[in-house]
Amino acid sequence: MANERKVSDSMGEMTVPASALYGAQTQRAVENFPVSGLTLPQPFIEAMVLIKKLAAEINSELGLLEPHIASGIVAAADQVLAGKHLDQFPVDVFQTGSGTSSNMNVNEVLATLACGAASEASGEAASEPVHPNDHVNLGQSSNDVVPTAIHISAVLLSCRHLLPAMEHLQSAIGQRREELGSVVKTGRTHLMDAMPLTLGQELSAWEGQIAHARQRIEDTLQRVQQLGIGGTAVGTGINAHPEFAQRFVARLSAETGLMFSVNDSPFESLATQDAIVELSGQLRALAVGLMKIANDLRWMNSGPLAGLGEIELEALQPGSSIMPGKVNPVIPESVAMVCAQVMGNDSTIAIAGQSGNFQLNVMLPLVAFNVLQSIELLGNASRLLADKAIATFKVNTERLEENLARNPILVTALNAMIGYDKAAAIAKQAYREGRPVIDVAAENTELSAEELKRLLDPRHLT
Repeated sequence: MANERKVSDSMGEMTVPASALYGAQTQRAVENFPVSGLTLPQPFIEAMVLIKKLAAEINSELGLLEPHIASGIVAAADQVLAGKHLDQFPVDVFQTGSGTSSNMNVNEVLATLACGAASEASGEAASEPVHPNDHVNLGQSSNDVVPTAIHISAVLLSCRHLLPAMEHLQSAIGQRREELGSVVKTGRTHLMDAMPLTLGQELSAWEGQIAHARQRIEDTLQRVQQLGIGGTAVGTGINAHPEFAQRFVARLSAETGLMFSVNDSPFESLATQDAIVELSGQLRALAVGLMKIANDLRWMNSGPLAGLGEIELEALQPGSSIMPGKVNPVIPESVAMVCAQVMGNDSTIAIAGQSGNFQLNVMLPLVAFNVLQSIELLGNASRLLADKAIATFKVNTERLEENLARNPILVTALNAMIGYDKAAAIAKQAYREGRPVIDVAAENTELSAEELKRLLDPRHLT
């Protein structure tokens, strides 16, 4: 048929769409795995393509690949890296556990594109077609390429997307912390009234969470930057040039501006995903922190009449299809859902990380999909929280001052003078009678009004 063409591989002939750049192995995977409709993320595909590009350059330098074939592969890779042909990678996430189907998908697409480019480079028809295995996959195996692509894509997405977004969020919190450093409010432990603190002090906890999360991720990335490339089938490096791995990481480091290295044990890189499991754990820790911040904002914004009403988040959209005038904390809610997703992804990655059977982990596509989704989501959520919640909320100072004046827990400041039991009795009476604690303390202690005012000054207590 006009809209189809015949292709073949080592298992025989297959029919693919006429417009497809891929070949028989990709088509087999498309037919074998109609599972989810989910494909591997673009950053992963780009990392795979980058590996093929650098491998072609290195193999040409080593005299293992004809220069015109290598230049054809490089030109083909550059097209994909420029955002072209991204619809040519249709293999489902839930495929063979090594990711061989995706590796061959990339090999086939680049081979097809490279055939034309190689002919142009040589000025004549190529003496042989660019072969997906013999040329594009030269010196490689799915078993080292796919784990390497997971590491590269996770590092690049973290450094170019997530970490800058976290820095932006930390800066936004820090700016509001300075701005609100003198605003005193009632503290809460167990969701109950506690000693006062400033809003700046409260925000300093959020700022510290993000700062430490950044440090943990940066520390973990040092291990993710160790690659198993060159290990090929089982880690021994069969069919790869002895210099291939070191040349690869040097060229990759120059290309990306980030320092990659070869893992001292390629066997570890192929058999395990421990570094990504660690990174996912740090992403989960960040999600836990963002969930805490999002929920604090929701509580502080609650009301506006029957809740805490300490702050007012920016009104972004109507909050109800039936209750006119209702406005909801939509940004914190969105961020909280991202955090829940990331926590679930981490559980999936932990389970997948256990599936290193002897010399190969066999849940690699699942690891790639989940860790990259977590990085992408957390980066987006961090910027959203910074720009549409942290930077824009307004403070209800009247409500804060009203709550402070009625807070019986201020009596804690009198413990050293009157003892815990008497202070507790004063607090309970003040709460029971709905009176300021300073008035009740004046009636039940011998402390002067001036001394009580000094001791119970909320600003002094922060």
